[in-house]
Amino acid sequence: MTDRTADGARPHFVFATGGTERVGTGVAAEYTDPRVAAEALRSGIGRGSGAVVGALPFDLAAPAALTVPEAFTTRHAADLPSARDLPELPALTQLTEIPAPDEHIARVRRGVDLIRRGELQKVVLARAVDFAAAEPIDPLTMAEVLRSRDANGNGFAVDLTPAGPRFTGRWLVGSTPEILVRRDGDRVSCHPFAGTATEPDGLLESPKDREEHAYVVDEIAAALGPLCTALDVPAAPSVSRAGPVWHLGTMIVGRLKDPSTTALDLALALHPTPAVCGFPRLAAARTIADLEGDRGFYAGAVGYTTADGDGHWRVTIRSAELDPTGTRLRATAGGGIVAASDPDAELDETRNKLRTVLGPFRLTAAAH
Repeated sequence: MTDRTADGARPHFVFATGGTERVGTGVAAEYTDPRVAAEALRSGIGRGSGAVVGALPFDLAAPAALTVPEAFTTRHAADLPSARDLPELPALTQLTEIPAPDEHIARVRRGVDLIRRGELQKVVLARAVDFAAAEPIDPLTMAEVLRSRDANGNGFAVDLTPAGPRFTGRWLVGSTPEILVRRDGDRVSCHPFAGTATEPDGLLESPKDREEHAYVVDEIAAALGPLCTALDVPAAPSVSRAGPVWHLGTMIVGRLKDPSTTALDLALALHPTPAVCGFPRLAAARTIADLEGDRGFYAGAVGYTTADGDGHWRVTIRSAELDPTGTRLRATAGGGIVAASDPDAELDETRNKLRTVLGPFRLTAAAH
């Protein structure tokens, strides 16, 4: 597991995908405002690794958890532990559902009503489940276990302490399949997911899921268009597997117009997309605030930008937050609501999505 690097330092940031793991240790600087961090990247940070790593909240007006690591290193597949080399995660006992299933169904009905009245066209509504762990969960071990179980090697862990006293000692851990944005030189890519089923058959032909997906693709294309000299947006989505569920996904690729535009700049231009917020953005965000309250770091973004502006940011779904003791875990999942959404099916979708982050744990029922 990645509990220590070669020099003995414990990481505060781990981000794995596709057989590569980026690791941040030591803290040369911290940022709660991502726009300040983005400006520092453009100007040249000149401290530590020169990279910015961490997590963005769902609401960019809230504090981010961003750092400049003293060291930012890479590990490759041959150096990463396999599932059989990792310890078992402790048992979890379910405590509370937030909201209760009936209340989530009522919220979905409320969202559908607002859409049918023309106040918005899509809104993403989420629910959380709190668990108690039989013994402390190490966030780095949890991230490695999730990575080892994921077909694409996705796993992350971020220390949220830089976001302020409310988050001191808390960790964000997960295995997200969704690329918010990636910059490699002048190449920009996004792979948004929206539209979900437990089986792939019929997903491409589902009007409800195609509508939900189209809002995301159209908004990303509109945001990236002015920043790119060329943009390739496929006419139709494809079907991608993400653990226990299947999604509609569209790989969008562009050529960056201005080389000073960093991966963090691009993430801020896109976030939050309709995949986790809705459409129109402001109306959807207001609805989420009214129905859910503060999301914190769920449905935010996690990733990094290096000193040369390249980087990789992913949407913070299939994730959980650990308290400072490691004995309390909150897992969150959501789903896109459009006019044709079925409230009972939307509840089931959140349960299926929660299986990604809860899958490695043995779940026990609470005593009554």
